[in-house]
Amino acid sequence: MITCDFAILPVGCDSTECKDYVAAAVQVVKDSGLNYELTGMGTQIEAEDLKELYEVIAKAQEAVFDVGVGRVYSVIKVDDRRDMENRTLDAKVKTVEKILK
Repeated sequence: MITCDFAILPVGCDSTECKDYVAAAVQVVKDSGLNYELTGMGTQIEAEDLKELYEVIAKAQEAVFDVGVGRVYSVIKVDDRRDMENRTLDAKVKTVEKILK
């Protein structure tokens, strides 16, 4: 399982408000059928392979351009772990929560 945390930031907007850009990007992720979680600072998604992951991120970036901005800055963090099965976003959190007191 590949997990990813990413954020796509519009550059050169007329406003500091980003909700329309975020919604456009997240809609692409939602429509992809991949498991995802929207957070206050980015979006986390799970994919079976890198090609699938990068295709969705590329489409999300294009969706931000389509909203009407001329430049975007994307931050992508990928965890491609192949030594364990089913290392989902939820499983990673649960592993740490077991350690916390």
